[in-house]
Amino acid sequence: MKKRAKSTTNLQNKRRMLFFLVCFFLVTIALVVRLGYIQLIKGEEYRKQAMENWSRDITISAKRGTIYDAKGKKLAVSINSNTVTCFPADVKKSVKPAIDNTENEDDSILTAILKKLNRTMFTEETQAEQIPLNTKTPEEIAAILSEILEMEYEEVLQKITSNYNYVVLKKWITDEQAQKIREQELSGISIIEDNKRVYPYGNFAPYVLGFTNIDQDGLYGVEATYNDYLTGIPGRTVVNTDAYGRELPFGYNEYYESKDGSGVVLTLDEVIQHYAESAAEKVMADYNAIRATIIVMDPNTSDVLAMTSKPDYDPNDPRIPIDANIQAQWETLSNEELQNAWFDMWRNPAVNDVYEPGSTFKLITTATALEENAATLNSTYFCDGYVRQITSHNIKCWRYYRPHGSQTLSEAIQHSCNDALAQIGLDIGKDAFYKYLKAFGFEEQSGIMLNGEALGIVKKPEYMKDVDVVTQAFGHGVAITPIQLVNAVSAISNGGKLMVPRIVKQLIDEDGNIIKNFDTEVRRKAISEETSKIMLQIMKESAEAGTKQAYRPGYRIGGKSGTAQKVIDGKYVEGKLISSFIGVAPVDNPRAVVLVMVDEPDISIGYYGSTVAGPVAADLLENILKYYDVEPVYTEEELGHVEKQMVTVPNLLGLTIAEATDLLIKTGLESNITVEVDAERTVKSQFPKAGEEVVKSSMVTLMLN
Repeated sequence: MKKRAKSTTNLQNKRRMLFFLVCFFLVTIALVVRLGYIQLIKGEEYRKQAMENWSRDITISAKRGTIYDAKGKKLAVSINSNTVTCFPADVKKSVKPAIDNTENEDDSILTAILKKLNRTMFTEETQAEQIPLNTKTPEEIAAILSEILEMEYEEVLQKITSNYNYVVLKKWITDEQAQKIREQELSGISIIEDNKRVYPYGNFAPYVLGFTNIDQDGLYGVEATYNDYLTGIPGRTVVNTDAYGRELPFGYNEYYESKDGSGVVLTLDEVIQHYAESAAEKVMADYNAIRATIIVMDPNTSDVLAMTSKPDYDPNDPRIPIDANIQAQWETLSNEELQNAWFDMWRNPAVNDVYEPGSTFKLITTATALEENAATLNSTYFCDGYVRQITSHNIKCWRYYRPHGSQTLSEAIQHSCNDALAQIGLDIGKDAFYKYLKAFGFEEQSGIMLNGEALGIVKKPEYMKDVDVVTQAFGHGVAITPIQLVNAVSAISNGGKLMVPRIVKQLIDEDGNIIKNFDTEVRRKAISEETSKIMLQIMKESAEAGTKQAYRPGYRIGGKSGTAQKVIDGKYVEGKLISSFIGVAPVDNPRAVVLVMVDEPDISIGYYGSTVAGPVAADLLENILKYYDVEPVYTEEELGHVEKQMVTVPNLLGLTIAEATDLLIKTGLESNITVEVDAERTVKSQFPKAGEEVVKSSMVTLMLN
């Protein structure tokens, strides 16, 4: 019996042994499989996680590309600056962490081994050497930084003790502030090199350039539409850290170089832009207007040479209006009202807003009539003061009290006769009229690469009544953008080609090498070359005979004025007008098209487009042609008159702005400097140059140091 019992016990032991062997085998296999899974399948993922947990990844901002004018002047640049950053983990560890040498029965085998290894490899002294510790508390650090950076203590403390791995305390500090912080040797606080966007000319072409946010992303203008080209590719620095997120003094450090953004070359000409901005400021002041908008375009390429609207803003500080009165008004606004005010200020009226063009639109109607053979130069029209074809509405000519009587097509444009244009519109017919509204681009965006471009508002033939045809023919009941009108008149001036307006012509690298060209693009043929030639002659006669204020001896300016009531909330507002003039010069070889719009001029001073906007456009065109070295062609009568008015431009180089302005006044000339500047700044260049003969009262452009 004992033998049998012993045998039974042995059998049970063998079964237990076999069971344990099987379990061990299965566990081993499971461990091998798990290890293989971790290494082969999840290894890369875990490696990345480990790297993230034991490293810092610091972004190195790329230098934003420079924006140039057409001649290479830098209009927007990125300069080196200093930014204060913080690693909260370093700040918060103001006392060294205790070394855990205790063994816990709940520790895993691996944890126990690591603790023993830690005791073996490092003493408290060596560990202290490996990880530098703060000598100041977070509260002390916050107090120091808040004073240097001129920030609230609570804000600084909150940032430096946050749970984020990496925070930016303040961007673009001064060199003096940066040096003071370095001298403090604050653990966890770093000064890194950053880039700051700067616009050296201040409020110069802000509606074209736009601006960037604090992260250097473009928000408006070219900065926004060409942001991908300007931004570049950021670099990175990767450093080794300990379990607390602190940098290890002997860890690895990897650097990935950033790639700077591409330079953007505009079609804008700095000199012409200065002319336009000075003209806009002057006409606003002269007529106490709320706004003045000017666009200058090369009709042969549809390149925008200048675009301005006053009042404007400084992109270096785009939330502060330049006008002191507006600043005072904004102080009473709520946060929501203030944001709306910002958006209104940043809108580009030349591209973002629509308006009724008034009589300037008669050029479009006339070109359409000529192209459709609905009118010729020999056509005649009779004005008795009223549009008799429309009985449902009382439509009259602007000079109904003294009708124009019988007149040719060209004379009708010179007189800006609404009665004649109404007849022309009806002769064209709604279908043909709509076809050319489309052909001239009024039902689509112009394609200019500026954000927020508006669409024109025109009626389709099926919704167009005779009264709509009549009113649209003389520029009412249709809403367009200024850029659309300039582009359409450019098509009239260049032989009939409607082109896509161009604001950027190329991308370049930091060495000036061309990366990409943006070629001119013809969208469609709007009218024939023959019609274009006739229209240029009609425009010349209109400027010289009709709008006498736009006549300039020798420079062969053509154009058309317009005066239109403003539409606000869908209703015409009495006493609120837009006075405008669109002109081209020289008419025998067009080099520039100019649109001048004056919003709400003081009607007690003047309000007709011919008297308010016409002279501004003519002066601007004359200055542009002189800048282009276009020789004036005088008649004998003009020559005798002009010779009496010629003066010699004095040498202004090196003079202060006060001295230069005084000398120009004595000479009988004008300066383009119409805003307040430091009177001690000196003239570094001038146009026209010293010694040139110019007409008395001409403008001299001064560039200051």
